[in-house]
Amino acid sequence: MSIATLNPERVWKHFYALTQIPRPSKHERKAIEFAAKFGKDLGLETIVDEVGNVIIRKPATKGMENRKGIILQGHLDMVPQKNNDKVHDFKTDPIEAYADGDWVKAKGTTLGADNGIGLAMAMAVLEANDLEHGPIEALFTADEETGMTGAFGLKPGLLNGDILINLDSEEEGELCTGCAGGLDGTFTFNYKEESVPANYEAYKLTVSGLKGGHSGVDIALGRGNANKILLRILYTLDRDYKIRLAAIDGGSLRNAIPREASASFVAPAGKATEIQQTVEQLFRVMAAELSATDGGLKVLLEPITAPATVIDATTQKNIILAIYACPNGVMRMSDSLPIVETSTNLAIVKSNNGELKVNCLLRSSVDSAKEALSDRMNAVFTLAGAEVEFSGAYPGWKPNPASAILQTMKEVYKRLYGKEPLVSAIHAGLECGLLGGVYPNLDMISCGPTIRFPHSPDEQLDIASVDKCWKFLLETLKNAPAK
Repeated sequence: MSIATLNPERVWKHFYALTQIPRPSKHERKAIEFAAKFGKDLGLETIVDEVGNVIIRKPATKGMENRKGIILQGHLDMVPQKNNDKVHDFKTDPIEAYADGDWVKAKGTTLGADNGIGLAMAMAVLEANDLEHGPIEALFTADEETGMTGAFGLKPGLLNGDILINLDSEEEGELCTGCAGGLDGTFTFNYKEESVPANYEAYKLTVSGLKGGHSGVDIALGRGNANKILLRILYTLDRDYKIRLAAIDGGSLRNAIPREASASFVAPAGKATEIQQTVEQLFRVMAAELSATDGGLKVLLEPITAPATVIDATTQKNIILAIYACPNGVMRMSDSLPIVETSTNLAIVKSNNGELKVNCLLRSSVDSAKEALSDRMNAVFTLAGAEVEFSGAYPGWKPNPASAILQTMKEVYKRLYGKEPLVSAIHAGLECGLLGGVYPNLDMISCGPTIRFPHSPDEQLDIASVDKCWKFLLETLKNAPAK
């Protein structure tokens, strides 16, 4: 059965259409064109701003003109992650989505439910002529996943609404009223390429089989970080066998926990058996450590053809020590909510042509804690001789317990489903913080259907939760606060 015919069909048909449009972050042109055409074909006022945000306006239905204007907001891009054995080009190929029991999944890639399902719900509202609602605006932002470029570039004066419902949360039955802020850390080592020493043999070390996941939502799950595992092994091999490192390639996205990483190196000849035994011993130790949270760890050591060059010995030592020492994971839990307060993800480690870059994403709901963490990481990498740069800072979103839309949605949810929704904050970067900075008078909230394992090829969307979230959204629009 095609996912386009799932219930509610008016939502799923749009989600299916989005799966057919390549839209990885930084490459959303086709999605922008698709959204703009959708609005114009409906005869609705449609704007595409200079950074690629799409705004579509729909007037209030008869008798609802006195309600506050509601902005339905989501992002156009998706995280491009795939399994190693999957042949897929995210810039050209559609997502192969399918229903598997109670869930919609994708074949070997991310599904794009983050945030395609939010867009699909907004599109269904725009298209429908049998709903009751006040003035509606849909705001589809560009490049949320790799820098929130659309939200950063949104200009004042474009939006008319009073309330913003962000449709980018991932747990049905929860209303999100706050989120963490973030900061990108980039640490660059410049190294000299030297000849491979005589009587050395070459190896490739590969870490794979990990679950990965969202570097905010999933950071507290105790999953393995492929870069940290790789460097733990390299640290031991360098200490015990004086290896020479040729290259490292780990992780691909700053906001995804790295699932795979590899390194090529050379070691003194005649040590193959000992090196293999050391790697196997470390694998057993780490597999046992991760057995309850990430049981698929694989570590492979294999001989390879000798590389042309290796990294100079001094810089190599600094690289290994700094990355091994780099903070990663949960730094502190919140004192007031059952969520992470501060974390960092050692996301990407890549060497190329005399330069090795390390990329981390720092998150915190406490600005001072985020600054202290950045200072700590600065200290580690400065001591190791790296160039340090922090960029792309975005603010957190502070909860507003007096929010009118929060009270409305709590009442609507209880009336529909007989229980109170959970009101919480999230340890992830929602665009609400940035949007609230540009439009400080917006009353904001976030909700959405249940998504598991976003930012990984295991991403899946709960079918029943989509129907519940859709009905909840319609009743919310029908009961929107008066002006």
